[in-house]
Amino acid sequence: MTGVLERRRDLLRMMRDLTLRNGFFTVTDLAAAANIPRSTAQDWINRLISERCIVLREEQRGRSPARYMTTSAMVSSSCKRIFTTVDGNEVRIFHECSSSGCASFCAYHHRLAKGAIREAERDGMLLTEKATLGNFQTEIGLYPSSAVGIAGVRKEDGFIIQRIRCIGGPAYSLTDMMACAEGVCSVNVAKNGRIVEGEVKTRALTHLLIGVDDTDSQEGGATFALALGLLEILGKLEGVIPIAHHVVMLKPDFQDCTAGNSCSFIEMAVEPDLTGQVIQNALRIIEDGTLSPDWGVAVREGFLIPETLRQFSSRVRKEIVTMDETIACAKESGIQLFGGRGRIGALAGLGFLDADACAMLNPGNVLRIQDQQVRENL
Repeated sequence: MTGVLERRRDLLRMMRDLTLRNGFFTVTDLAAAANIPRSTAQDWINRLISERCIVLREEQRGRSPARYMTTSAMVSSSCKRIFTTVDGNEVRIFHECSSSGCASFCAYHHRLAKGAIREAERDGMLLTEKATLGNFQTEIGLYPSSAVGIAGVRKEDGFIIQRIRCIGGPAYSLTDMMACAEGVCSVNVAKNGRIVEGEVKTRALTHLLIGVDDTDSQEGGATFALALGLLEILGKLEGVIPIAHHVVMLKPDFQDCTAGNSCSFIEMAVEPDLTGQVIQNALRIIEDGTLSPDWGVAVREGFLIPETLRQFSSRVRKEIVTMDETIACAKESGIQLFGGRGRIGALAGLGFLDADACAMLNPGNVLRIQDQQVRENL
């Protein structure tokens, strides 16, 4: 019995090391690490799953083997999920943390280090960073230098790879936590004196925007509620990660509206080959949930908003625009439109991506986009 317990402890240690290093392990990984037959490795995995020491992370799909991870590694990590979207040479990095303090720490130090990061913002437990592909200089060290920074971001074969340099506590996060986050495909780490350097690999997902308007009526309903429900439903689909739901106020004195004249839009990260399916599901959900025949939907893949659309959104707040102008702007901006009159508000809503809450909700405010201001200062 003592020999079995020792073997169990050794195998669990190997499984935890594999999980921390790669975010998961397969039967083949364990068999190679322990120098045992694959059948023996599978038997141990099945046994430890029943004991709740490890869990199945991803089921087998075609030639891709099943992936497992140790529960001890899951509990020890404050990094819950890391995922990335890409649009041209620009990347958005999303890091969902179990600690607002840790998220604030990373936001502060990533901004201080500069590197590939142009902007970093924390909303609750979610850290959102705007980055540019390429390699950059970062000063990493003890105070007053930054403790952690993203020195480079590159795209390879459908993946985004972040090159991170850090010291102290952030180094522990890189070596022992980030590999356990959902969405991380692998983490490779090397030490260079006191500095730890690592590469974090995630899928290059599509940033999908869906604008919605004119789905309510005098009898009831609310566009913001339908859009929020849409995000929740689509977010449960495999290959879809919900990001945010926004409400935008349009022309406040527009007479032909139920009340207030607001629209909504949502953001999601989607596997590139699933965008068509997600759009079709969104249209079906809106058609089923709308209380108005005038409903409209606008869809854009990517987060880089053309200046033409920004100007259109500003106009919709001040004056009446025609459907012909709406269709022309959508075509020029690479946006799909669906439905009826609500297409005008749905399209206008997308132009407010990256605007602050005041600009979105106060129609008297000038539409200011912080990211554009940052670009001008680079």
